[in-house]
Amino acid sequence: MQDVEGFAAGLQRVRRHAGLTYRELAERAHYSHPHLIRTTSGKQLPTWEVAAAYLSGCGVPADLMPVWRRRWEEASRDPRDIVDLLDSADTLAELGAAVAALSQPRSLRVLEQETGIPRATIQAWLRGTRSPGRDRLDHLVRSVGATPEQRAAVSRALDRLTTAEPIPTH
Repeated sequence: MQDVEGFAAGLQRVRRHAGLTYRELAERAHYSHPHLIRTTSGKQLPTWEVAAAYLSGCGVPADLMPVWRRRWEEASRDPRDIVDLLDSADTLAELGAAVAALSQPRSLRVLEQETGIPRATIQAWLRGTRSPGRDRLDHLVRSVGATPEQRAAVSRALDRLTTAEPIPTH
């Protein structure tokens, strides 16, 4: 799986291969050179818009952008980040946000098709307005390819939240 550091290193290689300085790239990509330097720091994943501007500015052909988009999507699901989100979730809404990050880039429709769980139910879980059942939530996270560590973190978060927080009745 692609991680944030690996994605950043790939961006650096593309820029070096293009023979551009960060200032030259900034003119082409329409972002400041400090912003583009942060993009390749490996500390935080840039938005897709910034990554696409960076790649376009380096002359990456349009037919290769879907490949880079997939690499970006993989990096956006860095398992360490997801586990950290789950372990720090203090509310059902934060649990939902972490599960949403784990589910990216799938839409609610795709999640419904893959799991058989109604879209409205998944949406309520992701918004934190409904407490998910353990088995159904595990089915969802397994279907999106969660690692055993991520599944365990989901279970820990659900245990912690369902004993600490009253469950909404709607």
